[in-house]
Amino acid sequence: MAFKLRDMAAAAAYALTAASLAYTAAEIVGMRSYRKRLQSPPPEKLPPITVLKPLHGDEPQLYENLRSFCEQAYPQYQVIFGARDARDPALEIARRLVREFPDVDLCVVAGEPAPPAANPKIENLHGMIGKAKYDLLLIVDSDIRVGTTYLAAVAAAFGDARAGAATCLYGGVPVAGFAPQIGATVVNDHFMPSVLVAMMIEPLTYCFGATMAVRRAVLEQIGGLAALGECIGDDFMLGKLVSEAGFRVALFPYIVRMTVADPDLHTLWLHHLRWQRTVLASRPRGFAGSLVTYALPLAVLSAVLSRSPVVGGGLLAAAATLRAIVHEEARKTFAPETRLSPWLIPAADAFVFATWVASFFGPDITWRDQRFTVAPGGKLSVSSCLISNN
Repeated sequence: MAFKLRDMAAAAAYALTAASLAYTAAEIVGMRSYRKRLQSPPPEKLPPITVLKPLHGDEPQLYENLRSFCEQAYPQYQVIFGARDARDPALEIARRLVREFPDVDLCVVAGEPAPPAANPKIENLHGMIGKAKYDLLLIVDSDIRVGTTYLAAVAAAFGDARAGAATCLYGGVPVAGFAPQIGATVVNDHFMPSVLVAMMIEPLTYCFGATMAVRRAVLEQIGGLAALGECIGDDFMLGKLVSEAGFRVALFPYIVRMTVADPDLHTLWLHHLRWQRTVLASRPRGFAGSLVTYALPLAVLSAVLSRSPVVGGGLLAAAATLRAIVHEEARKTFAPETRLSPWLIPAADAFVFATWVASFFGPDITWRDQRFTVAPGGKLSVSSCLISNN
C-alpha cells in the first residue's frame, strides 16, 4: 500500500511539474514580448495630474524615491505627501523637497482628520484627497522610484476614454543585504512574470500599489475611497470595482522601481506572507492554481518521489534550466540595473514557496505597526497594535 501511495504521489508530482514547466516557458515568452512594448508613443493629451504619496516612516532611500516625483518632464502636476501622524519622520523629507523644488506644486498633509478605515493607507489618503486639484488621480506607494517620463506614460493610458483606471508593472531593486536580495528576486522572478502570463489568459481587472491611477469621476462612481477602506488589497479592489462599473483597467508600458529594504528574513517573511494572504483572500481559486508557478520546488518534489533517477533528474534539470532563463529575462525586463544572481534562485524559490504554503494556515497578517485578521474577500479587522514596523 505504501508503495502504491508513493507511486500515486509521484504521478501527481510529475503532472504538476510538467504543467509548471509549461507555465515557466510562458513566462519567458511573456517577458520577451513585453519588453518590445516598453517603447510607447508620447500621449496626444497631457491632462493635469495629482499624485498622492501616502507616507509611513523614514524608509531606506525615501528621499531619492520621493524626489523622482518632483523631477517629472510634465507640464502641470501636483504632488501631495501625507502621513496620518503629524510626527511621522517621513514628513521631514517631504518638507525638504518642498524647499528644494519651489517651482513644483508640492503639498504636505500631516495628521488631517479623516473617516476611520480598517486599511491605514486608505485612511491616510482620506486626509489627503481633499487637497487634490486635478481630475486624474495617481496613488503611488512611498517605496517607488520613477523616471522623468513616468507621468507622460500615465497620461497616455487615459487616451482611451474607456480606461477608468491604469496601472503598471514594477521591478524590485534591493538595498544591501541578503534579505533584500531574496525579496527582490521573488518580486522580479515570480510575481511580475506571473502577471504577464495571467494577462495572456484574462483581461486585467486589478491594479498594483506601485501605481494606481484613476479618473476622479470614476472613483466617485464606485463609492470613493470609502469603497476601498475595509480591504487589505485596496489595489485589487480598485481595479475590480472599476471593471465592474464598465471601465477598463489599462496596463501602460512602463516599469517603475520598488526599493526592497526588508532588513532581515523575519521581516521579509511577514511582508510576503501579507502579500500571499491578501491574494488568497481576494482570489482564492486563482491563488490555489498558482501552485504551478513554483517549478523548482515541484521538480525537487518529483525527484524525491520518483523511482526513476532518469525521470526525476530530467524534470529537475529542465526546471533548473528554465528557472535560470527566467531569472535572466526578469533582470532584463524589470530591473536591468541589478546584477544577475543565479545563486539566489534556490533560496528565493524555497522562501516564496514556503510563504505560499503558510498562507493557508491562518488569516492573520502584520502590516506596519498593526496585526490584522483578513476575512474572505479581503475584509480587514484589527487584531492588535505595535507588533512590528513592517
